[in-house]
Amino acid sequence: MAYAGVLVSDPFLSSHFTQKELRSLKAEFDSLKDETGLITAKNLELGVAKLSFFQQALTKDEIAVIMKQQDPNATGGLDFESFLRMYLDLQNSGSSKISPEKNSSAFLKNAVTTLIHTISDSEKKAYVDHINSYLEDDAVLSKVLPIDPSTNQVFELVKDGILLSKLINVAVPGTIDERALNIKEKLNPWERNENHTLCLNSAKAIGCSVVNIGTQDLAEGRPHLILGLISQIVKIQLLAGVNLKTTPELAEMLDDTEEVEELLNLPAEKVLLRWMNYHLKKAGYQKEVTNFASDVKDSEAYTVLLHALAPEGCNLTPLNEKDLYERAKAVLVQAEKINCRKYLTPRDIVDGSANLNLAFVAHLFHQRNGLTLDSNKISFAEMIQDNEQDSREERAFRMWINSLGIETYVNQVFEDVRDGWVLLEVLDKVAKGSVNWRHANKPPIKMPFKKVENCNQTIEIGKALQFSLVNIAGNDIVQGNKKLILAFLWQLMRYNVLQLLKNLKLQGKDVSDADILLWANEKVRRAGKSSRMESFKDKSLSNGVFFLDLLGAVEPRVVNLALVTDGETDDDKRQNAIYIISVARKLGCSIFLLWDDIVEVRPKMILTLTASIMLWNLKDKANKAAKTAAVLDLKTENGSAG
Repeated sequence: MAYAGVLVSDPFLSSHFTQKELRSLKAEFDSLKDETGLITAKNLELGVAKLSFFQQALTKDEIAVIMKQQDPNATGGLDFESFLRMYLDLQNSGSSKISPEKNSSAFLKNAVTTLIHTISDSEKKAYVDHINSYLEDDAVLSKVLPIDPSTNQVFELVKDGILLSKLINVAVPGTIDERALNIKEKLNPWERNENHTLCLNSAKAIGCSVVNIGTQDLAEGRPHLILGLISQIVKIQLLAGVNLKTTPELAEMLDDTEEVEELLNLPAEKVLLRWMNYHLKKAGYQKEVTNFASDVKDSEAYTVLLHALAPEGCNLTPLNEKDLYERAKAVLVQAEKINCRKYLTPRDIVDGSANLNLAFVAHLFHQRNGLTLDSNKISFAEMIQDNEQDSREERAFRMWINSLGIETYVNQVFEDVRDGWVLLEVLDKVAKGSVNWRHANKPPIKMPFKKVENCNQTIEIGKALQFSLVNIAGNDIVQGNKKLILAFLWQLMRYNVLQLLKNLKLQGKDVSDADILLWANEKVRRAGKSSRMESFKDKSLSNGVFFLDLLGAVEPRVVNLALVTDGETDDDKRQNAIYIISVARKLGCSIFLLWDDIVEVRPKMILTLTASIMLWNLKDKANKAAKTAAVLDLKTENGSAG
């Protein structure tokens, strides 16, 4: 008899649990549910001692917080998937280094506290204004824009997935092929879920952290999660041009002792602070601004910066104001004179709102960076040979790493992995228990040999996982050897995908590249299509037809055949490739490649795309089998009762 498993319809939830974990949690859920199949507040209060992840009783207030958070529509209790979301919320709110069994009181206090979510009205207004500004000409959204920032209208509008998808495309143009969006007056739940799935997978692909956000959260318009996601998307948009490649005049900030590579490796936020301090120092300001919160509360830095960038419209008179709120008001009046007032209110400055101060400074940078094109430094900056292939692989691995939900956010792979800590975090995610944390050195690491120790451990683990690591040592990573770092990360990403596939196969056998190739060709053949993939290097794949046939084979409804071209011209190939990526993400595949990777048939990216489609298909089959088994069990129970 085939094992069907425990059914979970939300792809976000199914990706966070093994079947073993689901069976254990289902048993705990069943021990508390009532005859309606839900866990009521009363049952949770009385039966909390039965749950392994709570080690002490909860108060009525704590129960009320949990129920309000997990049952926002007041359906009367928690269903199984709400129960799973509660479990994830509690796990994610506790420290990853503290076991709830060992420190249950602190863990519980931490967990319940984080369930009480508040949202900032200032941030909501700032982001709604941003949406109104950048999407005002969108034909699809014209009926609902502008959004009233004084209401919660924005949280209602995101429930169909269209608004957030459009915002992602503003932040990183071309991320979502809007032909793949379900756009019409009334969407059914399935169509909304597809939009949300596409939105979340696309958000991951541009660098957003969506570890704690599922499609159900978007469908319910959960304010704190929606605002958090919008904040990330807006930040990505505003910081997109804050780098040496896009704004080469930033090279003006370098002194004679610095190398251009140092500026190239700085994350955008650090570049922005560096830019701000560069102008402040030139203007004679003595303090250094190290953050976008406490260091700008007194508005002094803003007053001097605006005067330095636009002396014709901004003066230093705000410094005469003793009251910080009045001074902040005066600063923003000056910013308005030069059309640079956006995102901030005086209260946001005084309160040190980091997100909104960052947005304000980024906007100011784009409007008036105050830098000149120093021909000597610019030509030097342009001489840097940017290996396009390395750059694209770095991007794919960076987005993949950040999607795993590790504690460290990666801004620049080649720089951020050099102390070994990020690689150890990733290894701990994809091969649980492989890292000996007692022998790991946590950043900041000043002694070089400590970095080597971390990197040596990553190499040792890689060898234990049977990676090909001939002539690679820990010191190569410390030295920032791009070729070897990319080789290691590729094997790590491939291992992760193959392990996920192995876990889904009932026989539990290892899955090889050849198995993935065979599966894909067999799927397409059974669907009655003639296209075929000879290998992951097959140049015929550049037209995109095979992958559209494959996607149609695993879910016929997801591909609109009217949009598929024969892929003969370069533009047709590009259109097919763009459509493939959005359709795959809409289906539920987590992929990080670009359309160029398909058109150029880059084998590593082709393999991950194929494996991701296979992974979704196996999950879908397992869920359907579990659903069928659940229905049969219910019929059996009802028959017995009768």
